Amino acid sequence: MKNHQSSSLPIFEQIKEIDENGNEFWGARKLSKALEYTDFRNFLVVVEKAKVACKNSGQATEDHLVEINEVILLGNGAKKEYPSIKLSRYACYLIVQNADPSKEVVALGQTYFAVQTRLQEIRKMEEYSQLSTEDEKRIFLRKELKRHNLNLADAAKDAGVISSRDYAIFQNHGYKGLYGGFDAKAIHTNKGLKKSENILDHMGSTELAANLFRATQTEDKLKRDQVREKSKANKTHFDVGTKVRQTIKDIGGTMPENLPVEESIKKLNPSTDTIYPQQHPKPTK
Repeated sequence: MKNHQSSSLPIFEQIKEIDENGNEFWGARKLSKALEYTDFRNFLVVVEKAKVACKNSGQATEDHLVEINEVILLGNGAKKEYPSIKLSRYACYLIVQNADPSKEVVALGQTYFAVQTRLQEIRKMEEYSQLSTEDEKRIFLRKELKRHNLNLADAAKDAGVISSRDYAIFQNHGYKGLYGGFDAKAIHTNKGLKKSENILDHMGSTELAANLFRATQTEDKLKRDQVREKSKANKTHFDVGTKVRQTIKDIGGTMPENLPVEESIKKLNPSTDTIYPQQHPKPTK
């Protein structure tokens, strides 16, 4: 088994291992230490919650959590095997969602595994895996983002974001987090787009994926934390955007505001106007 160690990588990448079949995994004991659990027994309580969540999501727990003996390096330099659990990326995602949210490293883990798991899901999508060109990937991801923006709008409405103006402010908080302080207007200016042009229609697949992560993770967090105040919803969107940005930085990616402006996706797909409308809730009277 190989362990990928590099001080320039996030801690979760540093402790990732590869098994004899080329599959990535995380040892439960190493992950518990990374998440600052001093007592492994307390961490096992979180693992049990993850097992329940895994089962409830329709996944086979044995595909994601397997009992193993894990080699741990002791303080004196010696190595010793301890009973542990071999965790898939999805299992780690479920664990950090159920871990102590007051710990900063847990929040970082939630973003890391959420983004990486979503990326893995996209890569595994049969339709996406068959796409060979950048244009095809853009159209696919734009459609996914349109669908998840609808879900995000519903979650935001439940959180107190009611009017179109409220939603515009809410969206700008997400953009500011992801784009290092740029709101929608500033992104337009930075990318040389007209006011009438939709930012999302001029994104490449990499930038669309980043915004897809922002939308899906904000939706999940609004629901998971049962946010019911407009100001908290805005802060949640900003925080998620910021964490996605940090993840991009951690893996050596290009910041979204520095990615190239692409030709309008409407020129690639004539039906874009009906498939990809601007997403915002209608104001209530």
